[in-house]
Amino acid sequence: MPEFGLKLWSINTDFYLKEARKLYEKGIYDYIELYIIPDSLHTISKWKSLRIPFIIHAPHSVHNMNLSQKEKEQSNFELYEQTAKFADELDAKYIIFHGGINGDYKECARQLQKMNDERALIENKPYKPIPNKGFSGNCIGAKFDEIKYIKEKANVGYCLDFGHAICAANSLGEDVFELIEKFKTLNPNMYHLTDVYDLTSEIDEHPHLGDGELDIKSIINSLPKDAYVTIETVKNSKENLDDFAKDMEFVKNWK
Repeated sequence: MPEFGLKLWSINTDFYLKEARKLYEKGIYDYIELYIIPDSLHTISKWKSLRIPFIIHAPHSVHNMNLSQKEKEQSNFELYEQTAKFADELDAKYIIFHGGINGDYKECARQLQKMNDERALIENKPYKPIPNKGFSGNCIGAKFDEIKYIKEKANVGYCLDFGHAICAANSLGEDVFELIEKFKTLNPNMYHLTDVYDLTSEIDEHPHLGDGELDIKSIINSLPKDAYVTIETVKNSKENLDDFAKDMEFVKNWK
């Protein structure tokens, strides 16, 4: 069975950190995927104290990292340095990057190539950004050809996000499951999984497993036995991770 990860932010050092320790000690999950909030280097020691395996997720456009825009190169690299510091200190296996928004996928590839970090993975995205984040235009990495180019040109790995692929397929007029199968030909290093309320939607919503229309059983059974799978469902409480524990109980029905 794959290894499953808990998604947290680097600033979640109050209630979630304690809960993360408790659930890991119970064997509920296998690693933490830590999204790096800019200027949070002071939290590294707290995460390090957990002695849990980590995967790192770099900041994305919401936090001003946009690899698809050349004019942001300097600030992108400043954020990358913070991200790499977390990865170094926590001995992370991978660093996941988004391609950016309203830019050029070739520029994204150039900047990732310049970083030259063997831990780097590019993640596929929906075509349309989440409306309430204040972005217009389209996300880089929704199209198969963009991810393929970035992966090959920058010599990076790949994180397949199932929900993102479904949203992208609906925007691009492609068959949902055919696009997922195309992305699988890129030999993903790891995966992101949530349910999907509506298989025809273009907007990413991250519902809990079993709350939507996605056949979670088939998805899990299709994965390599040694896959890394981060569960990226929404969190209903700021004080506990009980909903994540329920998602993991749902997953482990098929172990």
